[in-house]
Amino acid sequence: MSAEETLAQLAGKISVCTNCALNETRKKSVPGDGPADAEIMFIGEGPGFHENEQGHPFVGAAGKFLDQLLAQAGVTREEVFIGNVVKCRPPGNRDPLPEELAACDEYLEAQIQTINPSIIVTLGRFSMNKFIPGAKISTIHGQMRKVGERFIIPMFHPAAALHQAALKPSILADFANLPDQLNEARAALGRKAVAKKKESIASKNEKPKQLSLF
Repeated sequence: MSAEETLAQLAGKISVCTNCALNETRKKSVPGDGPADAEIMFIGEGPGFHENEQGHPFVGAAGKFLDQLLAQAGVTREEVFIGNVVKCRPPGNRDPLPEELAACDEYLEAQIQTINPSIIVTLGRFSMNKFIPGAKISTIHGQMRKVGERFIIPMFHPAAALHQAALKPSILADFANLPDQLNEARAALGRKAVAKKKESIASKNEKPKQLSLF
């Protein structure tokens, strides 16, 4: 079975999953989107209102900001895989419960093993805690470290900029470093480095000025 077929099979299982109570209130599950050979995998916390309606991750206001952040880093959404630690929306966008995280973890682990990304970018503290338990995101955000067979970069969730404007400069700076971190991870893993895109070089001076969504 190809990686694409494996991800499709996992999405099918997630769509009918009843392993926790979130299935009782969901409209659509949100398995995640992206290519099966993505070098970068973004893992957020859980679907929100718009994601629950559409079945795709990061399609609301935070998703628009994420698209801008990706553009600053010289990356498109089509190049990365984006998912969450829980695949169905917690009611009222509350934090996911331990039993909900546990119920979805087998799907997330299967996705990671199938995609085999060079870097996993965690968005928010719940996805960070999966790989770096007990850490404080305010202390280690943007710092790449190797965990097991791959590299992890904890970052603030883009939605944080909706509520705390003071976090926006940190989010911008962390994403600006992503191209260099990816090449560092490639080198450490024995994968071929890629020349930095002109867009990402220019973006350090130009793009942040355009990121005025919030």
